[in-house]
Amino acid sequence: MNTVKLAICGGGVIGRRHAGAISEVDGAELAAIADPAPGGKALADDVGVPLYTDLQALLDAENDVRGVIVSTPTEYHFEPTMTALNAGCNVLVEKPIMPTLEQAEQIVAKEQENDLHVLVGHHRRYYGLVEEARRIVQSGELGKLVCVSGIWNARKDDPYYNPDWRKRRDAGPLLTNMIHEMDSLRYICGEIESISAEVSHEVRNWEKEDAAAMVMRFASGAIGTFIVSDQANSPWAWEFATGETVFFPRSGQNAVRFIGTEASLDFPNLVVWHNGDQTPDWNHVMEPRETKLELENAYYRQIKHFAAVINGTEEPVISAKDATATLRATLAVFDASSTGQRIAL
Repeated sequence: MNTVKLAICGGGVIGRRHAGAISEVDGAELAAIADPAPGGKALADDVGVPLYTDLQALLDAENDVRGVIVSTPTEYHFEPTMTALNAGCNVLVEKPIMPTLEQAEQIVAKEQENDLHVLVGHHRRYYGLVEEARRIVQSGELGKLVCVSGIWNARKDDPYYNPDWRKRRDAGPLLTNMIHEMDSLRYICGEIESISAEVSHEVRNWEKEDAAAMVMRFASGAIGTFIVSDQANSPWAWEFATGETVFFPRSGQNAVRFIGTEASLDFPNLVVWHNGDQTPDWNHVMEPRETKLELENAYYRQIKHFAAVINGTEEPVISAKDATATLRATLAVFDASSTGQRIAL
């Protein structure tokens, strides 16, 4: 594989994680970082690459860069993504793809016009346990999927909100956390047809929401509920269940259930509850069967995949068009709450 030179736009926490992943991938090399903030300089110094204050200056100087990773705050995704595409670079932009559907659709159009690829950082798609959950549900192992129930609740500490941008709507739990869940639900269960929802600001009373509850109908006919909050202290969230990062203590508690006519799946720990050889009904004891899978480094797999896409050896796992559908479903929660109506997608 030809070594792919990459640039990072946005040297904060996620940018640093991407830089670490690049260093581990054979066939990928970090060429430079663009970021006017102190975090960008610190990262550039740590990894020993040039620093530029803006992406256009970087691309003008580093003309062998073939891919750009956009890891800025969400409201700043559009300009660097468009700059990279106009320069002929493929892009990996953090989730959500954009803060608005209008901007996301412009990116999809520009990607197609320039014959490039825009991947989006829904990194959970690179975990084997997500792929296995998709297989279990879509293979019919649970019978016909009837309903889904999920929760993402955590109480983020006060220092988390020191940057003012984290108090805004595009940094709330819906567009920061629930969008991961929404993407996983679409990937595992299929498309979402409609959403009803309630959103609350009762704890912090900021522009961003504190909590949201939603009811979804899938194209398959299944229905689902999900509750998300960054102000509710609980052990029930993906990060706690999996121990994905060292920042959050692992609880091992499942947070999502996929419930079918014949069996049910606890997720993400991949426990299938079934009746064995007996008739699947309430007259028979259900037994758990757990599938043990190691949690891979999804950021490593994502960068490896990005390099392969640039080299033309793989097709995107998560495209701009696909990520726009996830954004549309997530933004529908706001619309459903504000109008009191069920929103068709």
